[in-house]
Parts: sequence; structure tokens; C-alpha cells
Amino acid sequence: MGSARTNRGGSDPSTWALRHLQVALASLGRLCSAPLATLMTTAVIGIALALPTGLHVTLNHVQQLAGGWEGAATFSLFLKQEIGEKQAETLAAKLRRNPRLAKVQVIPPDLALAEFRRLSGFEGALDALDENPLPTVLVIEPEPEYSTPEAAETLMAGFNRQAEVDFTQLDLQWVRRFHAITEIARRGVLVIAALLALAVLLIVGNTIRLEIQNHRSEIEITKLIGGTDAFIRRPFLYNGLWYGLSGGILAWLLVSLALWLLNGPVEHLAGLYHSDFDLSAIGLPTLGALLTASALLGLLGSWIAVSRHLSDIEPD
Repeated sequence: MGSARTNRGGSDPSTWALRHLQVALASLGRLCSAPLATLMTTAVIGIALALPTGLHVTLNHVQQLAGGWEGAATFSLFLKQEIGEKQAETLAAKLRRNPRLAKVQVIPPDLALAEFRRLSGFEGALDALDENPLPTVLVIEPEPEYSTPEAAETLMAGFNRQAEVDFTQLDLQWVRRFHAITEIARRGVLVIAALLALAVLLIVGNTIRLEIQNHRSEIEITKLIGGTDAFIRRPFLYNGLWYGLSGGILAWLLVSLALWLLNGPVEHLAGLYHSDFDLSAIGLPTLGALLTASALLGLLGSWIAVSRHLSDIEPD
């Protein structure tokens, strides 16, 4: 537990920081001195944290994939037949200045007819036509934050007000369904994360409770010589912090390993669909959030256990 002697009059921030650093390193050393027990606790915490982290990363990849999927919130503006290519380019340039739109592509009638000929299989029927019946089309992709059903309806209304536009096509039903599915998945991840966070609190709390019982006689002696509850509590709090942080690091390693193992088959499958999609590694914001949350869960679980059980130990 260390010396119970405290300098009550000392308020030097550097002294305070040095004391905490000493306790933190001593706590880490005690955990390393029992590697098997520490590894078992860390493994349970890491597996519990890896599941919601993996689901969160998977959901982000699904949204990334669907964002470039043909048929996601993409508008097709069919211009009037009398609108020439120059007028279409002028309208496209005007729309490109709209910050809500990510991409505006002009598809002239000749290109649209060639594409339709290639995909439809009606070459003979198309050859019988005297003129190209297809108009110029503008294909527009909005920014991701403007791909929700409500924003898409607002954009569609604005497109239809353009004098050059005959009508606008967008499968809003698909957009609504996709966002409903992703919202359900997101809330499911939050529910699972909350349940497993509770499990981490219980794991850390039970581990710290056992450590308090194992050091019961030492705690009694420390109290007898004047050690305060804050002084006694400090190493146990750092134990919980180290448990949570090491569990978060293990969860990151497990998820990264899973992504690495799956990346090859996913790239092969994406290549069959002429896509360059791959499973990217966990980003720094996600990693930072994971480590911060895991450390706080360990600290909170330790605080709950110490606050509950330390007051029950009094020297005879």
C-alpha cells in the first residue's frame, strides 16, 4: 500500500502529480507481478469491449459502402427535350456551386442511348428509331448529411423548380428503408454497448473487491497509523484504470486482427463487383473514444467497489 505519511500542508501541483505518478506506477507494477490473474481479467474486459467496437466499425463500413452504392440517395434530373447540351452544362455549373451537392454529372442523349443499348439488349428495336428519344440527364449525388429522406425531399422540390427540368427521379422509398435499417442497427449497437459496459463495471468492481479483501489487514494497519480513505483508495482506483485501459487496448487488437483476417475475402468479393472497397483499420477518433471509455469504465467500477467496501474495514 506504501507509506501512509502525507504532507497535508503541501499544495505544490508538481508534488501532487509526482505522488499520483508514483502510485500509478506502483499499481501497474503490482498488476504485472501477477500476470496470469491480470491477463484473465484484461481478456474478459477486452472481449466485452471488442463486440460493440466491432459492430460499430462494421456499421460504419456498411454506411460507407452504401454511400457509393448505385441507387443510394442519387437524383436523376431529366431535362426537357429542347434543352441543348450547352444549357445543360450551364445548369450543371450552377448546381455545382450548391454546397449541399457532392457531384453533378451531365449525361448527353447520345451517351444515354449507347448505355441503354448496351444494357437493354434491344439493339434491333433501337436501330429502327428515327431519332434519339432520350433527353439530357443530370445525375446528382448530395453530400452525406443531405442524404436523409427529409433532406432528399427538400432537394427534389428545389430541382423540380428549375425551368430546364422536366421531372426528377429518386427512389425515396429505398432511402427511407436504408436509413431506417441503419438507425435500428445504430440503436442496437448502443444497447449492446450499454449492456457490455455494465458487464465491465461488474468485472472491475468484483476484481477490486477481491483485492480489497486480500489487503484487508494492510488497510487496517494503514488506518491505524493515520492513513486517510483517499490515500487508501488511490492505488485501487489506479488498478481499475489500468484494467480498463488494458482491456481497451486488447479490444482494439482483437478488432484490428478480425479486420485484417476479413479484408482479403472482402476485397476479393468487392473486386467481383468491380469495386475497390476494403475494410479500413480503426481510425484514431474511434480508437481514442474506445480507450477513453474503457479507462473511465475501469475507474468507475473501481470507485464503486472501493466506496462500497472500504468503509466496512475498520481497525479493531
